[in-house]
This record gives sequence, C-alpha cells and structure tokens, in this order.
Amino acid sequence: MTSILVSKRLQQIADYCPVGMRVADIGSDHALLSAYLLVQNIASFVVLGELNEGPYQAARNQINALQAGERASVRKGDGLAVLAPNEVDVICIAGMGGQLIAAILEAGKDKLAGVTRLVLQPNVGEEIVRRWLLQNNWQLVAESILEEEGVIYEILVAEQGDPQLPYIGKDRPLEELLRLGPYLWQSKPAALAKKWEREKAKAEYIYQQVSQSKRAAAQDRLHEIKREIEWINEVIRCLRTDKPSFNT
Repeated sequence: MTSILVSKRLQQIADYCPVGMRVADIGSDHALLSAYLLVQNIASFVVLGELNEGPYQAARNQINALQAGERASVRKGDGLAVLAPNEVDVICIAGMGGQLIAAILEAGKDKLAGVTRLVLQPNVGEEIVRRWLLQNNWQLVAESILEEEGVIYEILVAEQGDPQLPYIGKDRPLEELLRLGPYLWQSKPAALAKKWEREKAKAEYIYQQVSQSKRAAAQDRLHEIKREIEWINEVIRCLRTDKPSFNT
C-alpha cells in the first residue's frame, strides 16, 4: 500500500483508534482517515459510510486505489444505518456539527451494540455531544483540542462506563464543564484559552449588533449576552492564571 498523509486533526483521531479493531468511519469525506488506518495497520477492518453520491464515489476510489477491498467496505447510507449491530468496535464521526453527531448517535442507538469506543470530532456544538454521551451512559475518557490552519478542533473519546465520573470532583459545575470539557479544563492547553478568546469576540460582536436594536426584547438579550461575556472573561482569567499541563 502507498503511504497516506493526513492532517493533524485526522492523525489525532487515528491515534485514538486502538490497534486491531474494526472501525466505522461515518461521513468518511474522501476516506483519508480510513485509508490511513488501513495503511498503518491500525484497523483490522473499516466500514466507510457516506450519505451523498460524490463523497461515496470518492471513498470507493480511494479504497480501490489502495487495493484494500478485503479489509474495507464502502457503503452509501444515512449515519449508522450502514452498520449492523456488533459489526464494529470503534465508531469515528468527524467534521460535522455537534447537533448532527448527536442526532446520528441517537438515531443509530441500536447499532451501538458491541461498540467499545466512540471517537467524535464536532466542528461546533461540543456541549451537545458531551450532553448526549452523559445522557446515554457513555463515559468521556479523553479529550483533545488542537489548532490547524487557523481552525480549532475538539476531539472527544467515550467508552461504556460511568458517564458522571469525568465531572465529579471538579472545580466547575456540570453545566459549565459540558461547555469547557472536563479533561480540557483540567489540563488547560493553550488552544482552549484561544478558543474562548474567539468565543468572547463573537459574543462582543453580537452585543454590538443587538445594542443597535430599538425593540424592547433587545434589552433582555443584551443582559443575557453581557452575562455570557462576563463568564467567558472569568474562564479566560483562570486559563491564563493556572499553570497549563499536558494536552489530554
């Protein structure tokens, strides 16, 4: 097989896939992750799922080019519908919004039988994914945050276990840790502060826009945004003050 070069984001996702496991790559996006897992002999078998025709054909072409057909199955379908129960050990869903990832997991609950690990990379809405995991008995076991080409990504890893455990004994309440990430808050990598600095800038922009409104409801919205900015400021102060640790 030829060598496959992947981004830092996909490399981190691949690093969370235990060697020898059967992996589902849902929304495979040209099959780069799956190709890497096969070439590096990380996955014993890969199921690639794509909803749209273009990416589906691109994934097929990528797998055919690798001559890895006996170790891969490219399927067209919606979310986890491409899987059978107990068919894979690890499910990777990356490059989508958190709302969509949670919806895919919710709709495909019956396909999670036998799955030992979820590796999830929402582009936005990380809190939604953490909340789904918490409510569905999946324990968050690791988190990473990284910046690549100016974009900040979070990667969440979950296994069957006690979903409350990562949030116990922390210095932040549950609702805040769902937004911040319990492991990220503990390790405080530099990219986390950068993310929340960007969130603050977004909130300040929205505040300026809403402040121009003459509608009575705008005042309530302004108070809400102001509280959000104050909270973010406090988070950033903690991230800058506390000594950073390794990136979990």
